[in-house]
Amino acid sequence: MSRIGKKPVDLPSGVTASVSGQTIEVKGPKGTRSFKATDDVTMTVEENAVTVTPRGKSKRARQQWGMSRTMVGNLVTGVTDGFKKELEIQGVGYRAAMTGNVLKLNLGLSHDVNFIPPEGVTVTAPKQTEIVVEGIDEQLVGQVAANIRAWRKPEPYKGKGIRYKGEFVFRKEGKKK
Repeated sequence: MSRIGKKPVDLPSGVTASVSGQTIEVKGPKGTRSFKATDDVTMTVEENAVTVTPRGKSKRARQQWGMSRTMVGNLVTGVTDGFKKELEIQGVGYRAAMTGNVLKLNLGLSHDVNFIPPEGVTVTAPKQTEIVVEGIDEQLVGQVAANIRAWRKPEPYKGKGIRYKGEFVFRKEGKKK
């Protein structure tokens, strides 16, 4: 039995939701997002809340129940507040800068890395050692942040590289003489 699925998703003021078939569309101040649920669940909008209920008692229906409710909750959060991932750059000579819409990264490679963010995601570099990724789609924001981090993951000896803000990097001791 899903504990998350039982809880309805509240719609704050300024946010509207409409269900057509298995697709729910949520409109808010930051934009519009939609989600297509499987046939195992039923979604209904009642009095500023979205309720998700399973169709049947199969294991798959219960799995989709909680997942669908979480996805609808993420749609509402995205169109009201948006999602944000912050990255830190550590290392001598490592830096980031925005030139127009392109993120330019100096990461100790033989060339600069030019990263063009996809549509729906904004990337900013408030400092040379910080990168902020924002958008209304949680999955896309996380994927863009992971793609930027993949250019130079933090290494365990000196800790150089791109890491998520607050990420702990396990440090190893170097060679002994």
